[in-house]
Amino acid sequence: MDVTSILEEYRHWQRFSRQEKLDQEHRGAVQKLAKSGAMATRMAASYKSMAERAAAEGACYRTLFSRRQDNGEELACEGWLFVRRVIAEGGTTRVRASLLETFTLEHGEITPGSMPGVGVTLEIFDELLVKNTMQLGCRVDRSDDDRDTRFITFVDIVRGDLKPHL
Repeated sequence: MDVTSILEEYRHWQRFSRQEKLDQEHRGAVQKLAKSGAMATRMAASYKSMAERAAAEGACYRTLFSRRQDNGEELACEGWLFVRRVIAEGGTTRVRASLLETFTLEHGEITPGSMPGVGVTLEIFDELLVKNTMQLGCRVDRSDDDRDTRFITFVDIVRGDLKPHL
């Protein structure tokens, strides 16, 4: 085996290893959100705060989300979300944002600026969680592409240098 093929296998291993870590992190964050009992109104307030900070400081927030593949499998993806505005009307709350993807299994690590940011519309809603008990929880899904669901945006992981790439 030559060095080139060994390095290529190593890069593939790194990509799959990163994917596994993101899948675990996303599952854990979804479970933590469900246990917290957060409701859509509280989540909407959080996104409004992100929009205010984005407008004032150019803040982008780390986000993980699940993407359904062509074969039906769900894989976690990573990106940075620039929240532009939160719109609450008619009983629904939508978030207009720009998403800068930084990891997908297909592309691996994506350097900011190498791919353009994408305008997204997210919808925040309450859901009934039925496992051992019935409880209410909240969920954030992309409404303009039904393959992307379960957005978890971390308010404590912020960057201010990504706005030029959006």
